[in-house]
Amino acid sequence: MCESAPVSTENSDWEERIAAAWATIDDYADDTEAGAGEFRALIDGLAAELPADNPVAPFERASAFDSTGHSDKAVPLYQEALRLGLSGYRARRTKIQLASSLRNTGRAQEGVALLEPELTAPSDELDDAVRACLALCLSSLGRDREGLALVLGALAPHLPRYQRSMANYAKALVSTDPKPTS
Repeated sequence: MCESAPVSTENSDWEERIAAAWATIDDYADDTEAGAGEFRALIDGLAAELPADNPVAPFERASAFDSTGHSDKAVPLYQEALRLGLSGYRARRTKIQLASSLRNTGRAQEGVALLEPELTAPSDELDDAVRACLALCLSSLGRDREGLALVLGALAPHLPRYQRSMANYAKALVSTDPKPTS
């Protein structure tokens, strides 16, 4: 059997196959390590098709470990993906997922440091995920009011009513002025 040539992530066939693999994760989620291992093997096989220095490979492997309850094994792979120059949308996803894994492994302060710059990054559909994950990291550090302010601020624009009130309450949670305006 001949091996297939390494593919770049610009290969739409590979992107479709990795997306299809991720769409099956619940088929493996039978709460057993065997099922989780099978899923990780599926992702690992696809990641192995990429060139050794392609940062998407460690990102996908990290995501598989993370999604199957192994944040400790995901952290170094996320870090490798960033070190190898992962960019764009996947880089932002990596920072969110790495921050979550850092929090899960008792390193919430590192998660905060990783996500705070993302608050001023160019806006995209991941903005609310950044805020939610940062809020969890802050809560793990005993900074619940700051976390709640982030979550309320992220939620406010999605509400059918009370957007202004909720945004003001969010600001008041971290303000030195004790009177919120609704």
